[in-house]
Amino acid sequence: MVEASPPFRPATLRRGASSGPRVAVLLKRSAWHAVVREGSDVRVTTLLRRGDPTVARLKAAHASHERTVEDVLAALETIGARVSHIDGAPSELRSNRFDLVVTVGGDGTLLRASHCVADVPVLGVNSAPESSVGFFCGARRDGALRSIEAALSGKLPSAVLARMRVARNGKVVAKRVLNDALYCHGSPAATSRYIVELGRTIEEHKSSGFWIGPAAGSTAAQRSAGGRILPLASQDLQLVVREPYTPLGERYKIKNALVHPGETLLVRSKMRDGVMFFDGPEESVKVELGDVVTFSLADEPLTLLGISTARRRAQRKNW
Repeated sequence: MVEASPPFRPATLRRGASSGPRVAVLLKRSAWHAVVREGSDVRVTTLLRRGDPTVARLKAAHASHERTVEDVLAALETIGARVSHIDGAPSELRSNRFDLVVTVGGDGTLLRASHCVADVPVLGVNSAPESSVGFFCGARRDGALRSIEAALSGKLPSAVLARMRVARNGKVVAKRVLNDALYCHGSPAATSRYIVELGRTIEEHKSSGFWIGPAAGSTAAQRSAGGRILPLASQDLQLVVREPYTPLGERYKIKNALVHPGETLLVRSKMRDGVMFFDGPEESVKVELGDVVTFSLADEPLTLLGISTARRRAQRKNW
């Protein structure tokens, strides 16, 4: 179901009231802040001083991000929201504690928050649209107040997005993957070896690994690796094998496949040094020889505000 009202009771907007809506805010730490202000990377600092084009956009993106943070916090103060700043690794975010989660940054910031959001609607504010795609972000700085008010009153368009559950040897290691998971060897130069099972089909693969994820991630790595763009409301997971190794001309049946609701993709590792990455490079789990990994539809979808299937169709026309 898409473009439905968010599954929460809209909070009453009272400017200046102490009983205003409860909002969790997760802010991106810009690269400029990390490198220059904290001095964490001497090489980048040196390149900035030289005016090297590889780092030319960092300062401008940081300035845009800082202005967006100021505008978002000012908007929350205007509506009398009770704000909780979520730093580091967010804890569990549930509707009995918050009415709304607001992320300020780009898609990476929203994906990081999504791993901790159970049933609270999320509004992503793209803090540097000049340099960030912000596909999952439903608002920008110039419309922060309007978007947050509409979100809390239930008037902002929304999409309920499927997420993916991943288990290793029967233990859940990721239960809210929104974009994708990459399953591969720990070295990008090594061959990924595994046995994959879907339904009654069992195959032994050699490849560069595979991408798998829900519909929300089908415009990213899945598409770049040869997958198709799924409707945003789809409940299917998509598997896309990267660079399959078939020297004798054989064809894999499970190469570009859909995992439907109620189905499970099962993978048996033939690698001693495998790894899985979830929604980017920051969250990963090792996979060893003989490990059994399963991928299935999660039972906790994400309500994302400010986006709709119409937006997906509009973007698709430009590809």
